[in-house]
Amino acid sequence: MLDDRTPVLIGVGQAAERPTDADYRALSPVELGAEAARAAVADAGARGDLAGAIDVVAGIRQFEISTPAAKPPFGASNNFPRSVAKRIGADPKRAILEITGGQGPQRLVGEFCAAIAAGEAQAVLLVGSEAMSTVLHLAAKGETPDWSETVEGELEDRGYGLDGMTTATLGKHRVRGAIPSYALFENARRGRLGQDRGGYAQAMGALFEPFTQVAAANPYSAAPTARSAAELVAVSERNRIVADPYTRMLVARDQVNQAAAVILTSLGKARELGVPEDRLVYLHGQGDANELTVMERPDLSASPQSIAAGKLALDLAGKSAADMAAFDFYSCFPIAVFNMIEGLGIAADDPRGLTLTGGLPYFGGAGNNYSMHAIAEAVQRARATPGDYVFVGANGGFLTKYSAGIYSTDPADWSNPQARRAKAPEAHAPGLEIETAEGPAMLETYTTVPRPDGDVIVAIGRLDANGRRFAANQAEGDAETLAQFRARDPLGRRIEVATDDQGFNRFRFVD
Repeated sequence: MLDDRTPVLIGVGQAAERPTDADYRALSPVELGAEAARAAVADAGARGDLAGAIDVVAGIRQFEISTPAAKPPFGASNNFPRSVAKRIGADPKRAILEITGGQGPQRLVGEFCAAIAAGEAQAVLLVGSEAMSTVLHLAAKGETPDWSETVEGELEDRGYGLDGMTTATLGKHRVRGAIPSYALFENARRGRLGQDRGGYAQAMGALFEPFTQVAAANPYSAAPTARSAAELVAVSERNRIVADPYTRMLVARDQVNQAAAVILTSLGKARELGVPEDRLVYLHGQGDANELTVMERPDLSASPQSIAAGKLALDLAGKSAADMAAFDFYSCFPIAVFNMIEGLGIAADDPRGLTLTGGLPYFGGAGNNYSMHAIAEAVQRARATPGDYVFVGANGGFLTKYSAGIYSTDPADWSNPQARRAKAPEAHAPGLEIETAEGPAMLETYTTVPRPDGDVIVAIGRLDANGRRFAANQAEGDAETLAQFRARDPLGRRIEVATDDQGFNRFRFVD
């Protein structure tokens, strides 16, 4: 006998379009979000007015409003969640815009399950969308639609939440954005495993080949094409290196038009609205965690805090990884998947599979909202096989923030929310990062930033004198260091570093 305030997921919806579709409409982010929200309302199968019962709408930030300097090229709503709500006939008391990061969808599910259990909400719509592909498509044709709109009503804007994502010294030395950051982690992992470049590329391709097969069968995929492991890693004009060791086909695809929505209610409200019992799915455990900044992590090849979030979710659900029937691991880059499966003891070729959608490079990396799609798929998977348990792992930043959830049609007792949702203890920063560096050192990891006049090498090193960590590039015009880098594996090599008169750390190989 569950309490009427027990939270349940009752409806999920997705929407997508591609410029090549025959019925392509070039929808704005708000219109795409509304499509997904309508689908979620319909999916719940309520006999009553579900949209009218929604008292909270929480929106995920589009990429184009995820940093202070970002500016939507075609304008945007002043209140994304209320704009979506208005289109489906909802008039919520609260409207929320979540912080930046792919952990947002899963973290919000846990937050509002707890709020519903506490009687602070009765029906909650979570929604997010991206229309980056349409922006590029229309801009290429010289079209500039006006997507701006003003909606009345309060908005709880939670800010960008970018603290801890990166550091000034990384940005100064050309580590700007996700691709070079994750490439540093990937090469550090290769070094830890003692693999050469070719062998590690094969492993990345083998990991993601099954993802492409799932994406090929998913009607919402941005790139529904099955590809072989060899094809994913073979360098070509269409599959260029975007940062060593990544080809274009190994990284998240952000040119998508996708939206997803999830509706949660109390069990009492679901029954009052006439939602069929076979629509109900429960969150059994959620774990959240924050990782140290990139330069403070003792081991750049792993994120123990992300793993801690996954283990915490399983512990709170009273389950183990072996009990899961299916998984969706956040897959912006191979390292994000490798990190979690290694930490949870899951093989890369586990027959249960590692994705429900097809993954961010193939299904699509719908900005901060990808995991809303994963949750939607998890709910459908749980309904299809009642009693099974499904794991969703959501990652934000540069393995910076993680949120994991466990779903099942089995009822979950939320009388004590702390027993269902918790955050892992914060990690202690050891004080490794330094801004300027002088002297002999060891190259810990690296990546490249492609440029027309030659790659810029980003080296992360440790000083011999004190073990402190620094970022560095080769000197401008230093063709010899670039040639040595290409000719021989740089991992673990001896280098000499010095700070130039502009404050940049410059390195050269000395062995």
